[in-house]
Amino acid sequence: MASMPFSFAVLLDRPDIWRGDSLSRAGTPTISCGFPGLDAELPGRGWPAGALTEILPAHEGIGELRLLGPALAGLSKRGLRLVWIAPPHLPYAPALAAAGIDVANLVIVRTASPKETLWAAEQALASNACGAVLAWPQGAKYAELRRLQIAAEGGRAPAFLFRVPEAASESSPAPLRIALGTSDGGLAVRVLKRRGAPLAQPILLPPMPPAVRGKNHHVDRHP
Repeated sequence: MASMPFSFAVLLDRPDIWRGDSLSRAGTPTISCGFPGLDAELPGRGWPAGALTEILPAHEGIGELRLLGPALAGLSKRGLRLVWIAPPHLPYAPALAAAGIDVANLVIVRTASPKETLWAAEQALASNACGAVLAWPQGAKYAELRRLQIAAEGGRAPAFLFRVPEAASESSPAPLRIALGTSDGGLAVRVLKRRGAPLAQPILLPPMPPAVRGKNHHVDRHP
C-alpha cells in the first residue's frame, strides 16, 4: 500500500501546533486583557479561558487590579460571577467599582487552610458557573496545580492564581505565567511562560489616572 504524502507545512499551519520560535495561535478561547500591547504578546491575543494563568506580583497591591481590571469589568458587566478564593485581604468595593467591576457579581470564598483553597478553586472551575476564578493558593505543589489545570480545561472560565515571586523558579502546568513589577510609576508585566517564543522585555502598562489611582491603591491591602 502506497503511503500518503505528508506535508509539514499543513501540520505547522494547525492552530494547536506551535513552534519554539513563534507565538502560538492556540485554539483555546481567550478574553482580551484590555491592553493592546499585552494582548499582542499573548497566544490567542488575551487571557486564556479554560486554563490557568499564574500571576507573581513582587508584593501585594503592586497593581493586580490594574492588570486584570478591564477583563474582570467586562465579565461582570455580562452578569458573570467573579469568584475570589482566599484573597489575602478583603477586596475594597469602591476601588472595584472605580475599575468598572460590578461588585454585585463578586463572590468571596474564605477558607481555613491551603487544602481548602485548592479544593474550592477546583470546585469553582469544574462547576462551569463562573465568569472567572481568582485564587491565592499557598505552597501549592505541581500535582495540585495540575488538578486545577485539568479542572479549568473542562470549563470556559479564565483562572488566575496569585503566587509568591519565588514560585517563578518552580515548574508549573500553567500555560501562562506573569510576573509583576514597577517601572516609572507604571506596571511592568513580564511574561515568564507562554505557548511560544520567550518574551525578552517586559511590557509597561501606563500609570492609572490620578483621579482613579487613589481609589485603587488599597484594593489588595484594605483589611
